[in-house]
Amino acid sequence: MTLIKSISGIRGTIGGPQGGGLTPVDIVKFTYAYCATLSQRKPQPNGERYKIVVGRDARISGEMVEQLVCGTLVACGVDVVKCGFASTPTTELAVGFAGADGGIILTASHNPRQWNALKLLNDKGEFLTAAEGQAILDLAESGDFDFAPVDELGHIEEHDYTDEHIDAVLALEAVDAEAVRAAGFKVVLDAINSVGSIIMPRLLEKLGVECITLNGEPTGDFAHNPEPLPKNLVELSSTVVEQKADLGISVDPDVDRLAFICENGEPFVEEYTLVAVADYLLDEAVKKGVSPLHTVSNLSSSRALRDVTEAHGGTYFAAAVGEVNVTTKMHEVGAIIGGEGNGGVIYPASHCGRDAMVGVALFLSNLAHKKLSASAYKATLPQYFIAKNRMDLSDAEQINRILEAMKQHFASEKVNTIDGVKIDFEQKKQWVHLRKSNTEPIIRIYSEAATEAEAQALADEVIAIANGILNV
Repeated sequence: MTLIKSISGIRGTIGGPQGGGLTPVDIVKFTYAYCATLSQRKPQPNGERYKIVVGRDARISGEMVEQLVCGTLVACGVDVVKCGFASTPTTELAVGFAGADGGIILTASHNPRQWNALKLLNDKGEFLTAAEGQAILDLAESGDFDFAPVDELGHIEEHDYTDEHIDAVLALEAVDAEAVRAAGFKVVLDAINSVGSIIMPRLLEKLGVECITLNGEPTGDFAHNPEPLPKNLVELSSTVVEQKADLGISVDPDVDRLAFICENGEPFVEEYTLVAVADYLLDEAVKKGVSPLHTVSNLSSSRALRDVTEAHGGTYFAAAVGEVNVTTKMHEVGAIIGGEGNGGVIYPASHCGRDAMVGVALFLSNLAHKKLSASAYKATLPQYFIAKNRMDLSDAEQINRILEAMKQHFASEKVNTIDGVKIDFEQKKQWVHLRKSNTEPIIRIYSEAATEAEAQALADEVIAIANGILNV
């Protein structure tokens, strides 16, 4: 059984002979610690009561976890706005809609059905900083709890913010709803039996898009592995071809990640979701004379975003892996778009969180403007392939030895050490990123090149060097 603690919250498996990884006791402890540290993040004037938004995906354990979280918040003297079924970006936006002081999202994102998690937000609807998250982890383990007296218990109100989220997406200046309606798109949506089955068809309907929905009941009994990777989207691909649809759309259980299938059944490739949206926004920004043009993604994301940004006269910035690191860098440089190569689109004009609804609306606006099929448009973008490998090691000392040695071995190349070691081979337009896992003794090795064979060859070369280091 597994419980993983990180600065953004806790996640783990539910149930089992030993109580599982994420137990009711854990849920109460970490919810209490989140409440107890609210005053450090946002001092409340005149002793006013704090208000926290709670939203969840459709996981089977969701209602149980929701009851524990909401009950604990009330016991801490905090008022609760319970959103019920809500995507992660809906809950993030709901913090602002409700004028709340924070939020807790109940989702394990792309993890399988037996997992759940608490993801913690600040009063801007963004994930907590590393220091704020660590303070919560420390307090939760201290066992020092002090709940509110009976006359000061919090209250619960319920509000569904789905329509407010959809309206906010349609109101974005870059979303050309008229062009999308005129294009007469037909799409197939794989909603993975979670909250995407509620919000995504409603958004598409308002955009005038014909939508065929697969796995469209929010039962939490996921029809397949919920990570939106090509190997998990075979049914979606075949249905797009059978239905002669213009596009396939896949979202994960909490609808913050997004992947597309082209009209021919081929993956658009998850890495290219962000690249395509950025290409469109940069096009529009150049037409309007907007400057400067900055974009951000994490170190393990495709070089294609950098190429597209520089082709528009902009500047690309890299951040450490992790959504909070990307959004921090976006704030720092004033990026017009950012995100991650896992299909996460972060558009600050909406909010600083990954949002598949925003991604879909912008992507369809792009196709409508360019008047190209998805596959024809993909062919216009810089073409790269990423190979994903790992090395299983016995201890952290081996990992540190390898990372330090890699810096020395490739000192003549462009080396970035903000998150592990990334080596850019500028002349070849290739890179390799070695990064240690936070949860197990492994090194993740991602490499990118113009072809799949070249990307894997680069990874093999680095792995051979690493093995040589260990054998010295």
